[in-house]
Amino acid sequence: MRQWKLQGRVLGLSTADGGLLVPSADEIYESVVEGRNIWTDVPGGATGDAAGIRLSRYPVSPALVIDLADDHLPLIRLTGTSHETATELSLDDLTRGHLVAGGVWYPVEPGSAAEVREVLERLDLEPGKIRSVRQFLGLKQSIAAGAPVEDRTADVRFDPLAFTPEMAGAPSGVRGTLYDYQTSGWQWLRFVVSERIGGLLADEMGLGKTLQIISVISDPGPEPVGPVLIAAPGSILENWKRELARFAPHLKVLKHHGSRRTGRPADLLDHDVVVTSYDNVVRDNSLLNMVEWGIVVLDEAQYIRNPDAQRTKSAKRLRRRAGLAVTGTPVENRLRDLWSIMDFVLPGYLGDQGTFEQRFGDDSDGAGRLEPLVSPAILRRRVSEVATDLPERIDIPQVIELEPEEAALYDEIRTQIHQQFGQAATLVAITALRQFCAHPALLRDSGKPVDPASFSKFRRLVEILEEIFSRHEKVIIFTSFTKMADMIASHIRSTFGVFTGCIDGRLHTDDRQPLIDRFSAAVGAAALVLNPKAGGVGLNITAANHVIHYNLEWNPAMEDQASARAYRRGQTLPVTVHRLFLAGTVEEVVDERLHRKRELSATAVVGVEGRHEDYADILAALQRSPLTP
Repeated sequence: MRQWKLQGRVLGLSTADGGLLVPSADEIYESVVEGRNIWTDVPGGATGDAAGIRLSRYPVSPALVIDLADDHLPLIRLTGTSHETATELSLDDLTRGHLVAGGVWYPVEPGSAAEVREVLERLDLEPGKIRSVRQFLGLKQSIAAGAPVEDRTADVRFDPLAFTPEMAGAPSGVRGTLYDYQTSGWQWLRFVVSERIGGLLADEMGLGKTLQIISVISDPGPEPVGPVLIAAPGSILENWKRELARFAPHLKVLKHHGSRRTGRPADLLDHDVVVTSYDNVVRDNSLLNMVEWGIVVLDEAQYIRNPDAQRTKSAKRLRRRAGLAVTGTPVENRLRDLWSIMDFVLPGYLGDQGTFEQRFGDDSDGAGRLEPLVSPAILRRRVSEVATDLPERIDIPQVIELEPEEAALYDEIRTQIHQQFGQAATLVAITALRQFCAHPALLRDSGKPVDPASFSKFRRLVEILEEIFSRHEKVIIFTSFTKMADMIASHIRSTFGVFTGCIDGRLHTDDRQPLIDRFSAAVGAAALVLNPKAGGVGLNITAANHVIHYNLEWNPAMEDQASARAYRRGQTLPVTVHRLFLAGTVEEVVDERLHRKRELSATAVVGVEGRHEDYADILAALQRSPLTP
């Protein structure tokens, strides 16, 4: 006669060869508890090891528990509860359908077991540490759908870098040295791309988000990802093209923009990277969807914060293996902003818009409950956190591309000046071009109100200011044109409602320091608009850790002296210096002039001599056209 035998957690029947035959839970219950002779060679009732075990009538109901491991990674455990008694389970227990724990035999509730197995199999998960962001986010999504999962990490904000496998070395193909935090960012981006999910790179301004994105495009991991599409505001496409050429010259880049853009998907596939505007994502959505992109990057991703906007819907339709969003301001007004961006990064993860707004109120409590859900897919570092890695001054050139109608108007003015002055042109002759590059409104006085944001360069200024003010920080903006200073100051006051002052020749010298003191004492965000001649000497404005040169100065020394108002002793944070200039215009010649003079000089502050060179630069400015490819 065969006897009941206990091996570990398994109650079964001994076999002639010393093995163990494991019956089903129903068979054990019928034989041992009910005493039925369901096998001819096994007597009914508790015999052998079964005699020393108490058999429970209450089944174990299995469930999954997410906990926190010692290394701060999430940990998935399989547990069971029977009549308020909890026990750890294994996958074998679920498969077998019963187990012995603490001297008690329990059947496993089959319905709950099936639900647990479905979650684990769908996510390809096993009990233990979760190292995959895809699996972890899938588990969180299952919880929202009512899966039998107890989440003990619901209030835990996970460091996304904790999931990233350790790797040595720098991104291949990238010319330039990355700071440690940028290397970590590239490794994280590479990891989420390899997992075929998306990520939101939300580092603060000045931390080199563009370089990190270029790094993952250049080195996405052992598997090739295919063509990459970058969508950005039209004004900074040229900046992207130049940064790609600078840091990853081996990549073949196409700027899909303007009237000459292709209508053939083969032309897109012939390039490693295609850079296009949000407007073209809408116009050419059918064409762009003829390509299955390895990565789609949305720069300035706050552009899709409105889920009802056509550009948002068009961007989300793009076929992609992974979607990367890049913005320093993931939430500008409402939590819905973040939902819309995350719906591109991880489609469906947070549910539809209506479900999301029901789950998360637009308040601090809603934000607090949302953050643990999205933290594994958002990498955000602050300047203050990585300040020791950074230089004291971060220079951020911003090459801005004119809209076609703006470029045509600029070229018309340039041609008129060239025809009028020819070889006799002087600095005065090109003043009109420099004014146009600040704002076309400076050249005409129609008497009608002007919308400053109707100009590409001004829109880019506003985008930069939005991020600075969202961090409650201060900025000084330099422009040499009085009318432009008034336009900037007025727009900041009406749009952002922050303290704004102007320092130029109209403000008496004795009144300048009191205005700076008020600026420094202002709580939170504030702006000062300065003429570089008035603000370039003798002023100490270390309350600001951002400097924007709205229009470049012909004399590089003046620009450096102006930047030094914030970048000097007493400043506790790295200073970001933004230099805005328009591609294909006099400003590009000025930028080239600055770099040339700095290369020739032993100091960053260069002299004003070299009139022959000035003359050559003036002629070059009159010959440079934004209409010339």
